[in-house]
Amino acid sequence: MRPGIHPVSRPVVFRDRAAGTAFLVPSTRQSARTVEWEDGATYPLVDVEISSASHPFYTGTKRVLDTAGRVERFERRYGRKATTEETR
Repeated sequence: MRPGIHPVSRPVVFRDRAAGTAFLVPSTRQSARTVEWEDGATYPLVDVEISSASHPFYTGTKRVLDTAGRVERFERRYGRKATTEETR
C-alpha cells in the first residue's frame, strides 16, 4: 500500500437515534461532535437513523404497511383501466 493516500482509521461512536443504542467501532468517518464513552475516553460521535439495533430484519419485528390504501389512492387519482375481461 502506498503511504499517505489512505484515510486514517480510528475508534468512532455510532449512535442509533431510533433505538438509543451506541456502538464503538473503527471507522474513517469524520465528525466535529464528540461523546465520552464508557471507558472514560472521548470519541467522535456520528448519529445514524437506523442500525442493527432498530432495523426490522435484525430485530425480527415487522412493520405493517397500508398497501391497500395506497392502491386505492392510486386508482382514485389515475383511474383504473378496464381489462378485456371486464369489458365483455
